[in-house]
Amino acid sequence: MHFDLRDKVALVTGGSRGIGRAISLALAAQGAHIALCGRTPETQARAAEEIRALNVQVWPIVADVSRLEDIQNFVNQAAKAAGRVDILINNAVTSMSAPFDEQTDEHWRYHIDVKLMAYIRSARETLPHMKVQGGGRIVNIGGMTARIAAPLRVTNGIVNAGVANFTKQFAGHVAVHNVTVNCVHPGTTATDRMLQGFDRQARDANVSVDEIEARQIASIPMGRLIKPEDIAATALFFCSPLADMVTGQSIAVDGGSANSVNY
Repeated sequence: MHFDLRDKVALVTGGSRGIGRAISLALAAQGAHIALCGRTPETQARAAEEIRALNVQVWPIVADVSRLEDIQNFVNQAAKAAGRVDILINNAVTSMSAPFDEQTDEHWRYHIDVKLMAYIRSARETLPHMKVQGGGRIVNIGGMTARIAAPLRVTNGIVNAGVANFTKQFAGHVAVHNVTVNCVHPGTTATDRMLQGFDRQARDANVSVDEIEARQIASIPMGRLIKPEDIAATALFFCSPLADMVTGQSIAVDGGSANSVNY
């Protein structure tokens, strides 16, 4: 099935690795041109090469989304180069696997800036461009800690809950402009960041990393870790014409691991 994204322009924050890279490639495979940002030029260059191989245009832009001026520069450069903005994927993230007592004000502040404030700022900066196009799609990636308590991911929980609330609030605000806003909650996803979290859990429990991974898999009814491509598939749906009337929603891609009931 073709999702009719040919010649759309998608901005992807944190788009060169992990979930962001998978989403960038999924959108590009459906014909979208990609502007991606991140802090590491080498990683950006590798991702851009992969995207370019799908016969679309790509603009890798180095930016630290914890800073408003970098976000503004990213959006402005991308819009100028591409001539339009249709899709925003808010994906950039940072976190430290540690209990509450080890999280300093600096850790809290930086996580809020890189995740929640960056999502708010990126949406605010792209909205005028989407209005010009007569509509757009915004997809926020915010982990399952938005719905659960996780002792080693306390900042994640607070920040991701904010992302989910922002999704609903902003969706109502921009619906009149034909802009949809939705959120994806990734479950235990096989990324470098998650594997680093396994290291901390293994150290605290005095077991091997393999044991921690096995425990995580055992908690997932579908029987495997989530792949970045699983998250990308859901983001692709939200960006497609199939989701024209879907907005303000948060959907978990967790293999059935969460026990909460959400309405």
